[in-house]
Amino acid sequence: MGILNDDAVLIKEAQKEGENTLITVNCPDKTGLGCDLCRIILLFGLSIAKGDVSTDGTWCYLVFWVVGKPTTRWYLLRDRLLEVCPPCTPAMSEIFYFRPEFQQPKPPKVFLLKFWCTFDRKGLLHDVTKVLYELELTVKRVKVFTAPDGTVMDLMFVTDTRELLHTKKRQEETKSQLNAMLGDNMISFEIELAGHDVTCHSQGSAFLPPAITDDMFSFDVGGTLASDRVSIKFDNHLSPSHTLIHIICQDHKGLIYDIMRTLKDYNIQVSYGRFSVKAKDKYEVDLLTQVDGKKIVDLKKQDVLCSRLRMELIRPLRVEVMNRGPDTELLVANPVELAGKGRPLVFYDITLAITSLNIRIFSVEIARHIIYDREWEVYRVLLDEGDLVSVTRSTIKQRVVKNLMGWE
Repeated sequence: MGILNDDAVLIKEAQKEGENTLITVNCPDKTGLGCDLCRIILLFGLSIAKGDVSTDGTWCYLVFWVVGKPTTRWYLLRDRLLEVCPPCTPAMSEIFYFRPEFQQPKPPKVFLLKFWCTFDRKGLLHDVTKVLYELELTVKRVKVFTAPDGTVMDLMFVTDTRELLHTKKRQEETKSQLNAMLGDNMISFEIELAGHDVTCHSQGSAFLPPAITDDMFSFDVGGTLASDRVSIKFDNHLSPSHTLIHIICQDHKGLIYDIMRTLKDYNIQVSYGRFSVKAKDKYEVDLLTQVDGKKIVDLKKQDVLCSRLRMELIRPLRVEVMNRGPDTELLVANPVELAGKGRPLVFYDITLAITSLNIRIFSVEIARHIIYDREWEVYRVLLDEGDLVSVTRSTIKQRVVKNLMGWE
């Protein structure tokens, strides 16, 4: 039976303003653990100021210094970090080790939240998203429709981090929190288990025009950042058994997650790593890596990995504002890990940006698409044309990008 030590994750909160909170993780190792931990930290809206990770291939020790917030629920963060740490089992020698059969959790159940509201005020969708975030409900797909009379129907497919949404108590808690925010304007509210077709077939059926795929998913890395601001070097001379990957780039929200998920997708193990902010907008990362216990010596493999890392650091998300017939549509594309997980808080950041510009959202569709042999989570947000008289499309794009990248 799997055992998880209560001391596997320890959090020491910052004592003074300007100090960082210290998170230590001490548990069995698995490929991609760093990615999973960084994703949880990003999910809680935290940024990693610096970190130090090491492993002998069996057991690992990771330290993160994170920039906290007054509203951070540290006890929940610890619980979520513990959930992605591999359990271990005692051998006869009483030494604990990781058993692979504990690695793959069951996929969470998907639930449909369906409710009608009597009005469509600016910021409504963001306020709903904020409530779901605080409830630890993850939005997987959304469809929002605004009727001619101003009423709104929201269809939200969500998963529950606590895995309790099937219970009456949890459903009543969700309804109560939403009702507290919406008040008497909520007409009806229902929660039901999503159908088999939703849980098994998450690919979007909506057609993506070639202009969208050509513009948003090209491999041109001159978009969000200038490519010369990213430096990636490989060194096989420093260590007799590992390849050093040295990265210098501009900092952005989720930077370490973007690096770690790329390495996880390529099945690259990180034996030692150190990363930190060196200047206001510069981040430096050193990683000692292996593939199947060997160095990365093949130059073609180095080039492929370098190209992918460069692209993920320059354009981790794709953002465009374009015409959809007579209307204006915001499109955001989020790369999905091979393990099936998308970047967290994307929808939250999108709705926050649109709300800050005082623009109403007319409709939303979220679906997954295979584009250029890679899975993407695509957000298609139709904006209210009446609110766009004094806001340019370039302003919308810049604000959304700043929110997603954490450039405030």
